[in-house]
Amino acid sequence: MSATHAAQLIFFARHAPFDRMEREHLLWMLERMRLAYYAKGEVLASPQQGNATHFFVIKQGLVRGTRPANVEQNAVLELHEGECFPVGALLARRAVTSEYRAEEDVFCFELAAQHFLELIELSLVFKDFCTRRIAALFEQSTQAMRAQLSQVSTEQQSFSSTLASIIRRTPITCSPQSSVRDVLRQMHESRIGSMVAIDDAGRPLGILTLPDVLARIALPQIDLAQPVIGIMTTNLTFLPPQALAYEAALTMARQGFRHVLVVENERLVGLVSEKDLFALQRVGLRQIGSSIRHAQHLEELQQAAADIRSMTHNMMARGVLAAQITQLISTLNDLLTERIIELECIASGLQQPNSCQTELCWLALGSEGRLEQTFYTDQDNGIVFTVPEGETADSVRHRLLPVALRINETLASCGFLLCNGGIMASNPKWCLSREEWQNAFAEWVDSGSPEDLLNASIFFDFRSLYGNTTFAVSLRTWLSKKVAVTPRFLHQMAANALRNRPPLGIVRDFVVGQQQTLDIKLNGTTPFVDAARILSLACGSTATNTVQRLRDIAQPLHISTAEIEGWIDAFYFLQTMRLLHQYECGEQGVAMNNQINPNQLNDLDRRILKEALRQSRKMQSRLAMEYRL
Repeated sequence: MSATHAAQLIFFARHAPFDRMEREHLLWMLERMRLAYYAKGEVLASPQQGNATHFFVIKQGLVRGTRPANVEQNAVLELHEGECFPVGALLARRAVTSEYRAEEDVFCFELAAQHFLELIELSLVFKDFCTRRIAALFEQSTQAMRAQLSQVSTEQQSFSSTLASIIRRTPITCSPQSSVRDVLRQMHESRIGSMVAIDDAGRPLGILTLPDVLARIALPQIDLAQPVIGIMTTNLTFLPPQALAYEAALTMARQGFRHVLVVENERLVGLVSEKDLFALQRVGLRQIGSSIRHAQHLEELQQAAADIRSMTHNMMARGVLAAQITQLISTLNDLLTERIIELECIASGLQQPNSCQTELCWLALGSEGRLEQTFYTDQDNGIVFTVPEGETADSVRHRLLPVALRINETLASCGFLLCNGGIMASNPKWCLSREEWQNAFAEWVDSGSPEDLLNASIFFDFRSLYGNTTFAVSLRTWLSKKVAVTPRFLHQMAANALRNRPPLGIVRDFVVGQQQTLDIKLNGTTPFVDAARILSLACGSTATNTVQRLRDIAQPLHISTAEIEGWIDAFYFLQTMRLLHQYECGEQGVAMNNQINPNQLNDLDRRILKEALRQSRKMQSRLAMEYRL
């Protein structure tokens, strides 16, 4: 190998995807590449040149890619050292859609189109990068970020595994008419901790676990000859074999189960226990859920909140994906909030113990409503209530506000910051009857003032967290119909959302503030959240989660799956970077924030951050096209 090739290998080893390609494939590529020079202002590739003839990898300098103004607004790409182009045009054997021009003196490695296509067939890594370029880059960067913190053996079960992959054996079952004595004998002989009763078609009817033996058999001293179905838990929750391990963990946390039944086509195919979820067992997910449900005092609630933060920090360190982390945080925070509300409602006489019958509905708003909470979050909530005959909305509100205040204060003592903007249930403006909520939404939709648009960006993400869920469902149904007949409002929301442009620089990578940082929430994830909200409302989707909203708009707006998945990958990458930054703040003992310094990122993360922000800009371009802005 020549000295030139040795030096070039060092260069390519610093950049994706070349850093993961086999050495022999890199050498094959280098033998067919040439180094070319382009003076400032010179065009490297343009639509007028016909089919793309070369694959470019920038060795030094800055290349800017621009599209005609009538194709896409603000379509500007800044490509730097290690970045390559035009992959899409080469794969499709067509002309480029952007003009690529040297913004300064540029040196590029060039590979002829024919050799580019040969390399794709030669190197699986290169092929994966070119055919799934965005997803592949995000995966590589996300894996690198997780590797920084990973403390888990590669032999441990992945949190993303399907339940089918972790089912250990065919479940041992019994007839619902089997005697309690026979079932206990079979459990003892088989050394199992649970027994499921099934009917002749294999459908599960009930489950008996070891803790039930003490509470339902030993202490009551029941007749062991009676049918076992009479003492079994029959209110069963099922998951399909394709469900992921973390979904089973969520079910255990929500309902306090030690086992999850796996059912396909109504037939029992397996049983997953907390011991099977080895990674989850270590962090005590079920234990936290149980402690929340049985908490009676503030100290217990505060300890549970601390346990949630500790557990999710550990999960982040162990490589759990951002999508799963945010759902776990939101699910456990929901449980904690529900218990706080329940205790306060009981203490105030609004609710009887062991009853969920209330004439109010606690609304989760903002990131909590979207199930996208991170380690650093504040409160956004409200109340919707009914007005009993003989009362007024003001009299009901007068009764509820002191309770709401205690709930907000208790949440604050558990680490959920009070909202600086006062968007909390203890604010009379957000403790409203169903009719008042409809009037408020109608005013926002009809008038569309700047404040109304701000409210819409928070309140339109509402979901029921506690109480009478029908209030929220009926309000969502009404709101969807209202928005559908008021297209002007969505047009205003779109115009407002487009004011928050991704911080991509015109001369250099990023637009940063005086502290050389950018807000990864405001300028990173928020453009995705805003665009997904607007487009999903236009399509009639009732989802509040950003990713679900994106998937809901694909078919009605005729957006390709690849494009949607590119947006989702970018959103998840930004969420991962945000969580990682907050995690590191916690480890360093400094206040959590969303301020990222791009100059402190490694080359790969900087490159993928740019790509994620480009995806954000593409999504905003789609939003602008839909509303002709």
